[in-house]
Amino acid sequence: MKHLQSILLSLLTLAFMACGNERPSLEAFDRELYTPRYAQGFTLRATESGSSTLLSTASPWQGAAEATQLLIRRNDEPLPKGYAGQVLEGEAERVICMSCSYIAMLDKIGVIDRVVGVSGIDFVSNSYIHAHRAQIGDVGYDGNLNYELVVALDPDLVLLYGVSGASEMEGRLAELGIPYVYVGEYLEQHPLGKAEWMIFVAELVGLRAEAEKIYRPIEARYEAIAQSAQCEPKPRVMFNSPYRENWFMPPANSYMVQLLTDAGGAYIYQDDGDNRSDVIDIEEAYLLASEADIWLNPGIFHTLEELSSRFPRFADVRAVREKQVWNNNARLSPAGGNDFWEQGVVEPDVVLRDLQHLLHPELDPNYQFVYHHRLQ
Repeated sequence: MKHLQSILLSLLTLAFMACGNERPSLEAFDRELYTPRYAQGFTLRATESGSSTLLSTASPWQGAAEATQLLIRRNDEPLPKGYAGQVLEGEAERVICMSCSYIAMLDKIGVIDRVVGVSGIDFVSNSYIHAHRAQIGDVGYDGNLNYELVVALDPDLVLLYGVSGASEMEGRLAELGIPYVYVGEYLEQHPLGKAEWMIFVAELVGLRAEAEKIYRPIEARYEAIAQSAQCEPKPRVMFNSPYRENWFMPPANSYMVQLLTDAGGAYIYQDDGDNRSDVIDIEEAYLLASEADIWLNPGIFHTLEELSSRFPRFADVRAVREKQVWNNNARLSPAGGNDFWEQGVVEPDVVLRDLQHLLHPELDPNYQFVYHHRLQ
């Protein structure tokens, strides 16, 4: 088991030093293996002559004070001087994914069979995972994690995320000697930035070059759609629905508004530019919705009747009257997991094409939507 080898790292390092093998400094990892164009949250670096890779996650969670690091140690190379981060011995063959977007990344680069554990399997959309439920462990989530199963799955690596702080798994994984790495794709504000994290994940499994070949056409298609969508008029769009009597409006530089802008739409709300979702009251939301041409992503609803029953006041807004309410929940798992946040993360070009056609149906009246559907 690879993670048990990490117990011997200090002894191995001493052996290398005894043999005259000089340990590099962290500063020596200054050769960029890949330069992201859209992603802001990761770096992949190596030394000039070594084969090991130092991966850094700049924002492992919202408000993180410093980056987290993982070293992929290859060819028995010594650890850098003063390095205190995670260490993966060679490429990961057995991976536990704590977010469904990581599953989609591994599937996209052709190694879905390396997934041995997931969090909340019923909420996963991936067909391979469901076809192999007997072999893939559900390790749980939040405060209900099964560490005995984690150990039994014998992972080489656990892909983690943090929300407002470090994952609660971090300490236990360290005690168990199981390497982990934070994947911060959900903090990216650009759809291509999210998708570009597949290259970070691919480095962990030894397939970075292959992932670059997969990502580049996605990037090119997205950029081409965005360029072609900048036409007039731009439909005005309202987002979301009340959550516990609060209506959250995404900031202008957010993932959803970036998609809307690139698809040729106009955001009806003017935020204060502080990069956080604004909370507006129902009265303001009603006025905005009344002026909107399209109402997008109104929560869990699948029909106009469901929406109007839950929020009767909004039954007379323009988008409802004209049946221009659209949702991104066309592809749900039996338990309600939304493939928009799974496969859609690595297919931003498909998501953008959906939005372009719902905003501008004149482009192709027969277009078949993938992730979105119109509420009837």
